[in-house]
Amino acid sequence: MKKVGVLYHPKIAAAGALAEELAAFLPSLEASVWLCSAWEEEKAKAQVEGTELILSVGGDGTILRAARAVIPRAIPIVGINLGKLGFMTELSADEAREKIPAFLAGEGWIDERAMLQAELAGKAPLHALNDVVIGRGAISRVVWVEVIIDGAPLTTYKADGVILATATGSTGYSLAAAGPIIHPSSRDILLNPVSPHPIHANPILIPPTATVELKVHTDHQAMLSIDGQIDIELRSGVSILVRLSPHVTRFLRAQPLTFFYSSLMERLLQR
Repeated sequence: MKKVGVLYHPKIAAAGALAEELAAFLPSLEASVWLCSAWEEEKAKAQVEGTELILSVGGDGTILRAARAVIPRAIPIVGINLGKLGFMTELSADEAREKIPAFLAGEGWIDERAMLQAELAGKAPLHALNDVVIGRGAISRVVWVEVIIDGAPLTTYKADGVILATATGSTGYSLAAAGPIIHPSSRDILLNPVSPHPIHANPILIPPTATVELKVHTDHQAMLSIDGQIDIELRSGVSILVRLSPHVTRFLRAQPLTFFYSSLMERLLQR
């Protein structure tokens, strides 16, 4: 018997209803089930021991929460899309009941994605599937972010913020900030300044072995954001170390290996 966790977006009524339906359906496939709001990450973490599959019911934001909830276990995730874009999701709501039995029977392939780890003094390491962002706070003033890579100074950006993104995150906030799209199998780190002054500063790809130090200089509030879901206020002079996380996110997929190319333009046209 497989243990399956169902995480759902609590503010999408259809997601909660589908999660309940799946929780009632899965025992007929000889699976034990636990059900939890994706916004209750600590409650979810307490139930993941022994779990062999996570069903994420919502959109990409729900998947980001699911990816953090299963750390340090690399439990495969199947995303069921009830959101807007669904870059990371695998199934539509209509497909879920039909296709989940095949996943439980061992079919499908693993799509492994790199994550980032951010270290801030006095706090446990934070992990991100999409991005780590340092940006301005409530006051609309630029921040200065000094960037040091493997101990070597790169530059100090005067900008609205600086994004460090994974390949997965390259289709998120970084794309909206004119960053490139990177194939999701890449483990490179994307450094992308947001509205920099002067405007000629370009995004940079950094190798996966690099450690990036971001040092904040500001007379106003600055914020550290993890996947756009965890926000921490920063003081001037604080440094954040960002490197590739020792953890990965694993998606269980049935689509062809080339699915990224076939779905990319379809997703972008929905933006």
